[in-house]
Amino acid sequence: MKKNVAFGILIILFALTSCGRDEDSLQKIDQIFNLYIKNSAGQDLLNSTKSGSYTSISMNDVNGTQDVAPVTTYSLKMTTDSVYYIEYLAGAKRITIDSISPEDRTYESEIDLRLSRPITDSTTEITTDRLKIQYHWTPSVFEVSKVFYNNELKFTKEPNVPNVVTIVK
Repeated sequence: MKKNVAFGILIILFALTSCGRDEDSLQKIDQIFNLYIKNSAGQDLLNSTKSGSYTSISMNDVNGTQDVAPVTTYSLKMTTDSVYYIEYLAGAKRITIDSISPEDRTYESEIDLRLSRPITDSTTEITTDRLKIQYHWTPSVFEVSKVFYNNELKFTKEPNVPNVVTIVK
């Protein structure tokens, strides 16, 4: 009898602790964004096989602990219709820029995006652009909220819409 009571108490405790956390208490994380770069004629400038496109891409964390702080958590990907884009996951240091309350904060990362493309057989053009990514944090969500490219606002988060930034160079 004592074993049955102890077993019953264990079952009840297990049920109570397993129900203590529901889906609503989980934080939604939406920090990935896709960066497309094209020219004014619509040419994909990330497709290195096309003339005039960038052949090398690198990222450096402006707020990193050293002058050279490579960001490696991005990748060059391609859509099903063969358009290339940079998928940025995370990796650059986030600085708190606004703390409205302990329950509502804004963070920001700054990245120098270095793009190289051949001009002639012996010369290469190197362009360094600045990406500024702002994130919104609450206990229920952590998401990309704004993206600036060379200090120009290029993206503002909309609910249930993918984080896509298109740059025309």
